[in-house]
Amino acid sequence: MVIKNIRIITMTGENIENGFVRFNEVFTEIGEMRAYVKTDDEELDGTGKTLYPGFIDAHCHLGMWNDALCFEGDDGNEDTDPTTPHLRAIDSINAMDRCFEDAAMAGVTCVCTGAGSANPIGGSLAVIKTFGSKRVDKLAVKSPAAIKFALGENPKNTYNDRDEAPVTRMATAAIIREQLSKALRYKEDMDEHLRTKGTDDEVSKPDFDAKCEALIPLFDAKKPLKAHFHCHRADDIFTAVRIAKEFKLDYALIHCTDGGIIADELSEDKPRVVLGPIFGDRGKPELKNHSITTPSEMYKYGIEFAICTDHPETPIQYLPLTAALAVRGGLDREEALRAITVNAAKILGVENRVGTIETGKDADLVLFSGDPLDIMQTPELVCVNGKIVINKLS
Repeated sequence: MVIKNIRIITMTGENIENGFVRFNEVFTEIGEMRAYVKTDDEELDGTGKTLYPGFIDAHCHLGMWNDALCFEGDDGNEDTDPTTPHLRAIDSINAMDRCFEDAAMAGVTCVCTGAGSANPIGGSLAVIKTFGSKRVDKLAVKSPAAIKFALGENPKNTYNDRDEAPVTRMATAAIIREQLSKALRYKEDMDEHLRTKGTDDEVSKPDFDAKCEALIPLFDAKKPLKAHFHCHRADDIFTAVRIAKEFKLDYALIHCTDGGIIADELSEDKPRVVLGPIFGDRGKPELKNHSITTPSEMYKYGIEFAICTDHPETPIQYLPLTAALAVRGGLDREEALRAITVNAAKILGVENRVGTIETGKDADLVLFSGDPLDIMQTPELVCVNGKIVINKLS
């Protein structure tokens, strides 16, 4: 398929004012109209319209808390054990949840979804597409994509109700450290066994530990699994950084509500951050500093960030609206678009697949007649992996 006579915002820093894209499952050709050669491919004329990469929600719970259901569709928090790193989001995601359609129709083509924040260690997250199959396995871009850690009020509130640890921030951090230390020791024992005994000796092999096995990829020297820390309050944010440094983790700070007021301090560490939800109220004490100016403050200090909905906290189809609110709060418009495209892809470690319009990358795209950050605008065309979700051009 070809879309021609369009403005192309590639998110690589080089835009095309009057160009075309050719694609199947991936982008195969991108260029100026003067270089366009007609073929037998199906053509769509997008005169007067602008093409963007498909939008990416870097943190949400799509398919984990099912639309219009209560407990029977609540599969995001296994709050019976404070440490559950061996749980896999992909085993809970309902790919037939109605909100997948809401996301895709709005141009949100890729998301990172997974467990909530009841547990200090909640399980692995998954990066998935929002359209293309009823089977989540076929939607997966990266699984596992990260391990979910949580600090602050949520673990305290969850376990305080049953008079069980953690009921303090100290205990939450200690539980995380203990489990990471166990995983490191387990890895060392496994490595030593392989070095001295080899793969054939099962008798002296360390006993299998599912929790430690799930955490071992965090310590891969060449390509470590990412650690995502749920943290709102300033002290929790610094605790996340402290733990990540102690264990040499490749990490991202999720939510980072107080980030704007500690941006000067955070800039020393240059963490990757996923801000949001931008659109919402101050519904609990650790959100008291929630502000739409936070992205702007982070940008001033050179901190790379994405913007998320935290769906269902903000419905996922309003991801562009959350970026627009960041612009209203002082953020540069181009940076707001980066926060829901290329920055999100980089933070999730899937920039080789999505986030920009480049040859060889997945043909995830969204076409607008107007400004995608205008609440009154809806997409004219959306494709995921080259498959049409919605087409108003023909």
